[in-house]
Amino acid sequence: MIYGEKLVENPIRWAMVGGGKGSQIGYIHRSAALRDFSFDLVAGAFDIDPERGKEFGKMLNVAPERCYPDYKTMFAKEAQREDGIQAVSIATPNGTHYEITKAALEAGLHVVCEKPLCFTVDEAEELGQLAKRQNKVVGVTYGYSGHQMIEEARQLIADGALGDIRIVMLQFAHGFHNVAVEENTASTKWRVDPKVAGPSYVLGDVGTHPLYLSEVMLPELNIKRLMCSRQSFVTSRAPLEDNAMTLMEYDNGAVGYVWSSCVNCGSMHGQKVRIIGEKASIEWWDEQPNQLTYEVQGEPIRILERGMGYLHESALAEDRIGGGHPEGLFESWSNLYSRFAQAMVATDNNQTVDFWYPNVEDGIEGVRWVANCVRSAEQGATWVDYE
Repeated sequence: MIYGEKLVENPIRWAMVGGGKGSQIGYIHRSAALRDFSFDLVAGAFDIDPERGKEFGKMLNVAPERCYPDYKTMFAKEAQREDGIQAVSIATPNGTHYEITKAALEAGLHVVCEKPLCFTVDEAEELGQLAKRQNKVVGVTYGYSGHQMIEEARQLIADGALGDIRIVMLQFAHGFHNVAVEENTASTKWRVDPKVAGPSYVLGDVGTHPLYLSEVMLPELNIKRLMCSRQSFVTSRAPLEDNAMTLMEYDNGAVGYVWSSCVNCGSMHGQKVRIIGEKASIEWWDEQPNQLTYEVQGEPIRILERGMGYLHESALAEDRIGGGHPEGLFESWSNLYSRFAQAMVATDNNQTVDFWYPNVEDGIEGVRWVANCVRSAEQGATWVDYE
């Protein structure tokens, strides 16, 4: 259980690119990173408008001289300081992730990056190789994976409680963009612009989240081939999709399905992961993240609760307030940032990291999945071998 004591000996000197005034995701990054004394926010290039970024940085108690006009200036100036930054989080639109991550790694910094890492598999693999050469951590903010019941699901499957896995049902289908909200909302406008968002909208924006959760739960399963059909129901979003259906076949004979959508009218989040085995099934829903449904054929349905003693020890390790109290997205992100910090310290000391976290390889896999989905859809929703 986590009681708020420091998890690393010294806080990592940390900066942000993006995440400025009005950025909801920037606030989540800071709230998560600054818990448990793992990181210390000492610098930032928070805004495309330098003065606005400096004023915002001062509100975060960042020294004005360390509020920079852009990331290139920040990396160069911080490298000249004895107390310069050691890590940076990137909370900017998708089209900038590749260049900023590459520059950060070349500057000798650890990185936490919003997904996707970049637009193409070649770029993603380049970043993976660069991270390895530089011996630096790249964490990817698949923020839902820090919920404790994801770990419980992973351990139940590893224990064989479900038997052989047969079906993987995944969805992230909300309804908030059922009309062209991007006409009046800047944070949505760039998401439907291929120059900024990349080759997809909902496949990359929401679909990769449950996909990664399934990879955490089922680390031994590999996609063999897939078929994707995507639609632009709000026609002005074409060629990017606002709805997509992806069928998958795995190397063990299991089958899977991912529904990615922002036009599921009336749905708040609609992110669910259901894993079906030969003996039992489990289901997790992000709107009720403290529960995991465990269904054994022929027995009453069980609702497993976060923080309870009957869970696996690893699922209790990051409990923060005990069973019965509701935890949420901020706790999930805090757990991930704690892992990022411990991985960074271990890597700097040439120690083995013996725990999972969403790393650069997972970021590469997300880019790879989107690329294969787009390739299938562009070929008329045909089956394609997973490359």
